[in-house]
Amino acid sequence: MRLDKYLKVSRIIKRRTVAKEACESGRVSINGKIAKASTDIREEDVIEIRYAEKVLKAKIINISEHVHKEDAKLMYEIISGEEDK
Repeated sequence: MRLDKYLKVSRIIKRRTVAKEACESGRVSINGKIAKASTDIREEDVIEIRYAEKVLKAKIINISEHVHKEDAKLMYEIISGEEDK
């Protein structure tokens, strides 16, 4: 699955266009490497998103095309930082 789609489906970032913009600006990395929006992600990858003054680090646990809002948090595990609400 594409990185920008995963960020939207998992609700780490609320909109896919915002996820794509974050990737294009170099604020998203996978396993320590800056990632493009089209990068394919796999389970066990670690995503790091840099916001203005904080960093969210999350490990991918599950990849699904469609997820209910309640189950979105089961797709990843927060390693450090806090989820943007």
